[in-house]
Amino acid sequence: MSVQPTIGILLFVLSLYFCWGQTETGQAELSNCALELTKQQVTYDPSYFSIDYPNGDIPSDKGVCTDVIIRAYRKIGIDLQKEVHEDMKAHFSSYPKIWGLSATDKNIDHRRVPNLMTFFERNGTEKPISDKAVDYEPGDIVCWNLGGATTHIGIVVDRKSRDGQRNLIVHNIGAGQVLEDCLFDHTIIGHYRY
Repeated sequence: MSVQPTIGILLFVLSLYFCWGQTETGQAELSNCALELTKQQVTYDPSYFSIDYPNGDIPSDKGVCTDVIIRAYRKIGIDLQKEVHEDMKAHFSSYPKIWGLSATDKNIDHRRVPNLMTFFERNGTEKPISDKAVDYEPGDIVCWNLGGATTHIGIVVDRKSRDGQRNLIVHNIGAGQVLEDCLFDHTIIGHYRY
């Protein structure tokens, strides 16, 4: 029996293990970063801000639901401002035309829920929408329709509801960056693991 195929199989199995482990670790880290954000005092403010690029952020004491996502990912080294801007610039026609823009705007594009949803979908991170709480894991991103054209976004974290049935969500729906049991409070329209 040749040793070469055995080593090849072993390396393949180890690479699968480490890739899976890194993804799981990244999701847990994102969950922890989202929980950290709840300690920061933030006033809900949907104003337009001119910000630096890349790695720009609005004032740290202001924000909306998308800023929770942006700040949590930035804590793990992912700049969604840059990622969304570059993808949107290269594939502008794939993104929503809700705001009547004819070009990208690196100050605001990443701060809009429909744009984040499109970015996550385009990057192959879309997960099935389910009515089973177990399908929503720490680090997952969930988007909701709040009624009409109003959308919302939050991060699933590793804390459980009082009854132990659901993971809690870190989001900003008007009261700052908070931790709440709200997974199924509104119609889920997006589920991502990026």
